[in-house]
Amino acid sequence: MSKKLNLGYFADGPWSHEAFKMLISDNKISIRFVCVRFDTQDITLKQYCKKYNIDYIKNANVNSAEFIEELSKYKCDLFVSMSFNQIFKKEIINLTKYNIINCHAGKLPFYRGRNILNWALINDESEFGITVHYVDEGIDTGDIILQDVYLIDDTDDYSTLLARSYNACASILYRAVCLFKDGSVVGKKQGDIHPTGFYCSQRKIGDEIINWKDSSRNIFNFIRSICSPGPMARTFINGVEIKINKAEMVTGALTYKCIEGAILNIDATGFIVKTKDSFIKITEYTSDIYIKVGNRLESK
Repeated sequence: MSKKLNLGYFADGPWSHEAFKMLISDNKISIRFVCVRFDTQDITLKQYCKKYNIDYIKNANVNSAEFIEELSKYKCDLFVSMSFNQIFKKEIINLTKYNIINCHAGKLPFYRGRNILNWALINDESEFGITVHYVDEGIDTGDIILQDVYLIDDTDDYSTLLARSYNACASILYRAVCLFKDGSVVGKKQGDIHPTGFYCSQRKIGDEIINWKDSSRNIFNFIRSICSPGPMARTFINGVEIKINKAEMVTGALTYKCIEGAILNIDATGFIVKTKDSFIKITEYTSDIYIKVGNRLESK
């Protein structure tokens, strides 16, 4: 029987669970430890480790000399990262025979960084990618091992992309790990695809406020990009907050000048709001204020 591929799994949250199931079910792969985020809220991985007798560890600084010395005792061939939140430095990258690989829910070299599914919808993309790449000392800049691409249409939102990504990330990461059973894997340099690519910043509190002076299409994309289980888009009437979870483009919406954010019509299915170029229908929202025609939605 050939030697098992020994892994160290740096992981956290629902992104990592399906991948763990695939890896643990392969008798040619041995998970030597699971290292979770230091501030983890994930009990599932801890339960998996107890079930399969795998060391469960965490450290505030995985690049510290003490922690690297601790990791060296596991004699891993490869480290695997899935939704881990620390930047790996050279010493830990080079600790194993095949270094470290990471699964990223973005079409590298584009969409490096954070909150990628949200940004893909905001940018009105027709597709999003999931990439497994080697880890270097940059942020999502290492050579690409595998990449899958999935279509986006107007029925999609953050929740649908997230649901697809959980399983898709598990599948591509497992396929990438399997490539290492036969030895080292040559990746494709990101610079060969595009000389710069681009990076997306992490979204923060306040970034969920709707700008009604934007176009209907941009507002539609913005609302669906952060719908539940995201923070949901926000707007205000006289300082009272309204959470908006879903919107629809209006077929044949007229282009005319008026006050952006004005409520034009209300019925049992929602209300229509003036935007910069036309109008849009809000179909799912939460409000503690009575909404009526003539109200003006505000950005703060």
